[in-house]
Amino acid sequence: MSVTSTFTVLNHYREYLLERYDNFPHGRYVSVILIRKTESETIFRTEGSGEGLVKELVTAGRRETTREPIQRVVISKRKQSAVERRVGRELLREHGLLGTVTVGREQRPCALNTNAPCGKCIDCMVYGYAAGGGGAQKSRVMTDDAYSLAPASLVTGTRTFNATFDNGTMRNPFDGKPSTSINEDEYVLPEVHFLDIETLKDVTPGEFQYVLGNILRSTRYGAISSRQGRVRNMITAVIFSDTEIFSNLELTQEVYDLLLEEQGRNELDVPLNDALVERCVQQATDTLLRDLVGRPPLVVRGEALGRLLEETLMLYREPERLKALLEEVTASYKDLP
Repeated sequence: MSVTSTFTVLNHYREYLLERYDNFPHGRYVSVILIRKTESETIFRTEGSGEGLVKELVTAGRRETTREPIQRVVISKRKQSAVERRVGRELLREHGLLGTVTVGREQRPCALNTNAPCGKCIDCMVYGYAAGGGGAQKSRVMTDDAYSLAPASLVTGTRTFNATFDNGTMRNPFDGKPSTSINEDEYVLPEVHFLDIETLKDVTPGEFQYVLGNILRSTRYGAISSRQGRVRNMITAVIFSDTEIFSNLELTQEVYDLLLEEQGRNELDVPLNDALVERCVQQATDTLLRDLVGRPPLVVRGEALGRLLEETLMLYREPERLKALLEEVTASYKDLP
């Protein structure tokens, strides 16, 4: 018996998933609605040390009264998927399921950003790859920039830091000269909420569990993640549809308007309450789905979502069963051209 056939909850939604990977698109979309909440100081930037946070000037809300432009902090799409992808690759490496590739006369393990993907492991087949010498796989995990609910002015701060010598001072113990390593970083405050949608296209049940597990197990994002960058991912809904749903920005703007109505203010009162944000995300989801062109989507949330997530958590708590699933999914790619 295959491991995927034992998913008693996920099997209720099999008509929205593929039985087996196929090179041709089938228009089966699974959208995971996420609230990403910072739980420590966090830095989201695209360049090196000293650069500021990534921000975008966008419209605040969708109502006529909230269409003024504001700056929002942005978590770029690559900064999200790269973290979750590495978490998944750790799991594959642990179970010996990363492929190998021949480079010159030597065999190398599949690795990111080396222009030498194996093209055979779950990571390559789900998150995509492109090899310089030929061959490519388009990612079936579609992401977009995630925006902070509140304006950047309310959720950011700056901190000055320096690099001390071994003697704990700013003076070189050998020549007494002062250190010039004094810099300033802009950061996102703790308890800031970002809204995000990860869309899985034409995935199998095993691939769905793999991506969902990566999201739930990822905890650190952004720069200097060894000392900060703690983020909690909260899944508020899973939506099965035959087309892609609304954008991250639309969702953020709609939730922003609903939060202002709930708080009865002209500006958000931060930090925001988790339950309030989740309630507004659910309400905004219902509103935005009314404009979806296609067959009515299936929205999984509440108790049904809890059962679906619990099934994933139980899978990851059983190492042997999890390994069997990963081996099963990997084996399904072997006969591909």
